[in-house]
Amino acid sequence: MKKTHSPPTKMALSGGSLCCRLSLQRIGLFQHNWKSTGHYFPNTYLQSRLSPCRQYKASDSSQGIGRHVSSRLQVANVKYENFLKRKFPRFYKLYRTFTEGFKLLFQDGKEVSRIQTRLVTGKVTWEDLPYREMERLRQFRRDLIKAIPLVVISIPPFANYLVFVLMYYFPRQLLVRHFWTPQQQLEFRGFYHSQRAGHTGAVLQGILDTGYQVKDSRLQSRLQDLCTQVQNGAHPKVADIHGVRALFSGPPLGMKRMNVEHMRHICPLLFLTPRLPGFLIGRRLNSHALELLLLDRALRRLGPHQLSDSELKQACYVRGLNSDDLDANQCREWLSQWLQVTAPLRGSEGSLLLHSMVLLSANYPRRFSGQ
Repeated sequence: MKKTHSPPTKMALSGGSLCCRLSLQRIGLFQHNWKSTGHYFPNTYLQSRLSPCRQYKASDSSQGIGRHVSSRLQVANVKYENFLKRKFPRFYKLYRTFTEGFKLLFQDGKEVSRIQTRLVTGKVTWEDLPYREMERLRQFRRDLIKAIPLVVISIPPFANYLVFVLMYYFPRQLLVRHFWTPQQQLEFRGFYHSQRAGHTGAVLQGILDTGYQVKDSRLQSRLQDLCTQVQNGAHPKVADIHGVRALFSGPPLGMKRMNVEHMRHICPLLFLTPRLPGFLIGRRLNSHALELLLLDRALRRLGPHQLSDSELKQACYVRGLNSDDLDANQCREWLSQWLQVTAPLRGSEGSLLLHSMVLLSANYPRRFSGQ
């Protein structure tokens, strides 16, 4: 049998290939050792040519790992939510309310920051803000004031566990509207409105008692007729309210002329505490009246017909009307009448705006008096 031998050329090529590989490895090792000692070898460029590719592959790999970890976390979160939904449905409802609440609060914070930046840089003034931006600032400020005590309580170590317990058992007192369920929103709004509605009779009686100080018999008669109509269950007309307008810019019912006891009954209409010195109560009432007056001007520029149903209900609620049991047309009708009352008012007539919260909301949606 003939013995077969590999061709010499093929062996030479394979040997040359092996030598070439060994040489490249030595060159690479030599480059590494040379550079590590601080020298530079100009003829060895292989490693420098390969390093960008290695860097690209490393960064691409890290991005892939990040995407993989993110997707795994999302899957784990979905499984966790499904587990809570099956095993602990009540806790799951609370959990979803909190997570969605934080999202809404974060969105509001970003929007408020953007609006504040425009105000600080002088791109827009407070009076020229659109209605929705002005309302968002007003509401966010109230939410922030309410959240401050809860933040202070949570500062000490391990106090966050106590905070969660308090938030669970006292949501109305401690949580802002972002963390209320739809059912809680209706319940709490009804509770707060019942509190301010409890002062309606005291405010009307205060107007009647103050009316005896009016020297103009014609104005005194108009004021007494207006209060008597409301006390008897009638809804006043815009002309009836404008007929006594002069009494709310000066004595005896002007913002700086009202007695302190009467102002304390007006505070709950705006959800303000009456347990403050008289001069502070007057300042706060005047500030909130001017704020509502500017809101009304912005709303007239926008047009009430541009508001959604939820925005309509909120606008009526802020101005003293319990709108939860009213439809959109009723809210729009009442808000239109409110804007007619406040349209000609100046800043010095904020007292009439505050008293209109009682005069216009006490008996609505009953029919207008005289109709």
